[in-house]
Amino acid sequence: MRRKKDKSNGITALYERLSRDDDNAGESNSIVHQKQMLEDYAMKHGFTNLVHFTDDGWSGATFDRPSWNRLVEGVKNGEITACICKDMSRIGRDHLQVGFFTDILFREKEIRFIAINNGIDSDRQETSEFAPFLNIMNEWFVRDTSKKIKAVLKSRGSSGNAHTSNIPPYGYLKDPENPDHWIIDEEAAEVVRRIYRMTIEGKGPYQIARELSEEKIERPSYYLGKKGLGNHASNYDKENPYMWRGNQVTTLIARPEYIGKTVNFRTFKNSYKDKKTKRADKEDWVVFDDTQEPIVDEETWLLAQKLRQNVRKADPMGEPNVLTGKIYCADCGAPMYNHRQRKGRERIYYTAKGEKRTSYSNPADCYECSTYNLAYQKYDRHCTCHHISTKALKSIILKTIQETCHYVSLNEQEFVYSLQEESAMKDIAVSETVKKRIERNQKRVHELDMLIRKIYEDNVIGRLPDRLFQSMLTDYENEQNELNKIIETDTADMQRIIGGQNNVERFLKLVKKYENITELTPAMINEFIDKILVHEPQGKGADRTTEVQIYLNYVGQFQVPVEQHEPTEEERIAAEKEAERLRRKRESNRKYMKKIREKSKEFAEHERIAEEKSSDSNVCVEQNVTSKSNRQKVKGEKIA
Repeated sequence: MRRKKDKSNGITALYERLSRDDDNAGESNSIVHQKQMLEDYAMKHGFTNLVHFTDDGWSGATFDRPSWNRLVEGVKNGEITACICKDMSRIGRDHLQVGFFTDILFREKEIRFIAINNGIDSDRQETSEFAPFLNIMNEWFVRDTSKKIKAVLKSRGSSGNAHTSNIPPYGYLKDPENPDHWIIDEEAAEVVRRIYRMTIEGKGPYQIARELSEEKIERPSYYLGKKGLGNHASNYDKENPYMWRGNQVTTLIARPEYIGKTVNFRTFKNSYKDKKTKRADKEDWVVFDDTQEPIVDEETWLLAQKLRQNVRKADPMGEPNVLTGKIYCADCGAPMYNHRQRKGRERIYYTAKGEKRTSYSNPADCYECSTYNLAYQKYDRHCTCHHISTKALKSIILKTIQETCHYVSLNEQEFVYSLQEESAMKDIAVSETVKKRIERNQKRVHELDMLIRKIYEDNVIGRLPDRLFQSMLTDYENEQNELNKIIETDTADMQRIIGGQNNVERFLKLVKKYENITELTPAMINEFIDKILVHEPQGKGADRTTEVQIYLNYVGQFQVPVEQHEPTEEERIAAEKEAERLRRKRESNRKYMKKIREKSKEFAEHERIAEEKSSDSNVCVEQNVTSKSNRQKVKGEKIA
């Protein structure tokens, strides 16, 4: 027979809990009222050794509560023999968890459980029959509250006047006069601006993080945490204040908030029971423009996003390639790969006097068509060998930017007029066609809405059979979806045409920034160059030429007007003489190099023969020495 647990020395746990929602219900749910109620009941019914376990400000949806955890630990250790609470909702509002504690753990440990207002006493079995239904109703209260809160947050976040995030991103602070408005934190904002500048200079996130760490700039979580802000204000890492990470830099670069936007509903939870936050798709974000003062301008932000699309790996020299993702083959459209080496090739040659010399060529640093290169490695042929040196390419880029900036500075009005005229010729016809197509498709979508509504009514009153209704509905919905996709594409084209009018002003601003340039920098390349097309080389030797097309940001391919100058007779004769001089010089260089190569081969052959003779003589000497030693050895044996 099972012996009953001795409860005379056990603790009687009086449990009280109050959440914010319960607090709004009135004084009857206050902690003071609960304590008084539980003490009166315990003393009236003879309970002794009373100990209060209080969780003030904790929701019933979670069971990770400090005092509740201590109570459960006491139950498991056998220290607690009874638990009294005001009602079942004080234990919690999750019917599965509450059922586990009251029906399984407390029964197993022989704990007497009492919920005063619900009339539940575990010593009287009949009082607990209705407890599961009470637990379900208590959980329904949390579920209903969660729905109401979600609806309020949805309405608030969709209004455009508030942020769904309670904590501003690094670089912003809450406005003391209006918590829904963000103001710039200049100290952190300057770090953000610097990160964008470093990105435009061609540096990657991990390189930026390394430099910020070396300069002992406080990382965002530490900077916010020491001010009592941020998601980790109470548990931030105080030992590593300067430990920046590459993913932190990437996150900062991608935030639209830095150009004055508000992004709501970036994260979500599947249920109020789900404690794990998930990231929503970008299509589900709600974005509002001009809600706070921007930290960086829109051109800088867009350029940074564009640069982040191409990963810049360090080359053998440990330097990131600033032209990555900008150079393409003009024939097949594939990107061109950069080939760079640390050392040049070693070459041994002989002078006309027979002196042995060693020369080193410049280290390889060029671009080649990736399609041709990859196919060539597999002994196949695709495209052709598009090849250009990095030095020549950078020289062309610098010259193009210098000539364009110089022309635009002197002929600003003419430049603006020529671009507007060219853009108008391209876009007027397109915009009219697109506009008419958008209007026509929107009208058809409205007609389809009316038709769908009509067939619904006909189906309800019995005029249209279900099978025919379903077939027509599917056709209408498919057509409507296709039209909506076309409308979306056309609308984007119209916005591009309208936005093109602002590109001229952006380019003029860029020209004024780099008006007097003498050398090429990574930032200049990223701000000016959109893409570069390299054509197949034409000609051979000194007459070999390669066409390069450079497309500039905002204006595309722009050719600086060159005045046609008819050469005079003297200039024509001088040009012919110069061409003839160059031809003779090249011919003389070819003959000279041919002669040097032939002599180098002769001297190399003589040197090889001499080495072979020297090797043969050494072998003969070794053989003679060996024979002599063998004869002496035989003679010694005979004497012995």
